[in-house]
Amino acid sequence: MKITKGQWRNIIFFVLIALIVFTPVGTYVKVKLNQVKIAFSNPSSIEESEREVVSDFNWNLVDSSGEKVNFQEMEGEIILVNFWATWCPPCIAEMPSLNELHTDYKDKIKFVFVANDEKVKVDSYLKKNNYNLPVYYASDKAPKELYSNSIPATFLIDDRGKIIMKELGSSDWNSTNVRNQIDELLAFSLAE
Repeated sequence: MKITKGQWRNIIFFVLIALIVFTPVGTYVKVKLNQVKIAFSNPSSIEESEREVVSDFNWNLVDSSGEKVNFQEMEGEIILVNFWATWCPPCIAEMPSLNELHTDYKDKIKFVFVANDEKVKVDSYLKKNNYNLPVYYASDKAPKELYSNSIPATFLIDDRGKIIMKELGSSDWNSTNVRNQIDELLAFSLAE
């Protein structure tokens, strides 16, 4: 049986699709495609009338050193919460922007990176990429206002518990828009 030119094209097409879907090459391609998307995706503020308030800050977490932390300890602070995993291409694509934001604002606001992954994999990923992020692992369910069926999911919460920004999917968290919003929240918080 001789394979025609059209059949060869189909075979090559399916092999390429299999490579993208089932191998690390595919993860690399997905990350790169998400990085292109991020260039055009900046989180925006939620309209004042549509902002939800985190009703219950009682959420148990474990930090990367194994210490128990309760989210309530951060109540009254400006907080950026990010749900992510090392196996999630959109999460990996947005991580450089989150790392840059964290580097510049770590002493001004709280960052909570909630990993949906094994600690060994998270530690390896952070070390490989030279990220020094405050990673936590959820011990119980997140507050209902922060619950999402998908990752990445990122929330910017003001010092009154209002969700100012909410983004499901990858975005550029180091954008001028995000920085301006955080600066505005900081100025408002200091003025009180």
